[in-house]
Amino acid sequence: MGSNFLVPLNIMHWDHGHKAPMMGRAAKASVLVASILIVIKSIAWFMTGSIALLGSLVDSVLDLAASFVNFIAIRASLEPPDSDHRFGHGKAEAIAGVVQSSIIFGSSIFIFMESVSRLFNPQPIEATNVGIIVSVIAIVLTFALVLYQKHVVKQTGSVAIEADSLHYTGDLLLNAAVILALFLVNVEGFAIVDGIIGVGIAGYIAWTAVGIGRSSIDMLMDKEFEKAEREEIFNLVMGNPDVKGMHDLKTRRSGLQSFIQMHIELDPEMKLYDAHAVADEVEATVGEVFGNAEILIHTDPLGLEQPPLPHTELE
Repeated sequence: MGSNFLVPLNIMHWDHGHKAPMMGRAAKASVLVASILIVIKSIAWFMTGSIALLGSLVDSVLDLAASFVNFIAIRASLEPPDSDHRFGHGKAEAIAGVVQSSIIFGSSIFIFMESVSRLFNPQPIEATNVGIIVSVIAIVLTFALVLYQKHVVKQTGSVAIEADSLHYTGDLLLNAAVILALFLVNVEGFAIVDGIIGVGIAGYIAWTAVGIGRSSIDMLMDKEFEKAEREEIFNLVMGNPDVKGMHDLKTRRSGLQSFIQMHIELDPEMKLYDAHAVADEVEATVGEVFGNAEILIHTDPLGLEQPPLPHTELE
């Protein structure tokens, strides 16, 4: 047999530099904004009795719960590996996403039931101007938060912050819908619009819950990188003139960390020292593009028969 060894390269020091405090500040900002919105929406709902505004209030309560779960999960996910968790704690973010998804979906059922009841029993809404003003304030605060969250996601790639940003982005439309409901509800013949928009809000919340749950489960189930990313890895590796082939590419993400494993095929006459140097070069090339990845390279001599795979690594 030729050389056949594992090279654990780019072993990360799990020092996230500026990313950890950025994620922490984003999580705290979410909690603060959600808390403010709950207070002002509670007052507005008490004064108006609008079911659409109630739906918006419930959504803000869920935002606070989800943001609090995110805050705890982010702190846990940034903990370095220990003897029981040698791959780190990054999946705490995904667990938080599943919790968020469950809570949010449950709330959508409650709002749907209340909205259907209002469809069959329309009621006049009082102090609509208060509700409109509160919804405008909610839009301004939420828009500022979303802009900040998107900046943090771009810098860190955090799944938890991205999930938070996803439903806050939808909240912009939700608050706009509440304004529409409050504007039309007291117009003759439009009293039913409060219940209709409430049903729409319930549907939106359910759709958001499914999206958050799907992305979180993908991480928990170690879903592969997207095809374009795996093709990029393949091209980077095969760009090295000493690499004759590559197979068994495996990828996954866990919070901020990515993990890339592969087998590269080298000249069977190559010395062990030279093979190690090639592996170092491949690791450096891939690491330049996938900076948060821990890369594990297994070298095989060219021509070594491999067992058939159920599918190619780039399918």
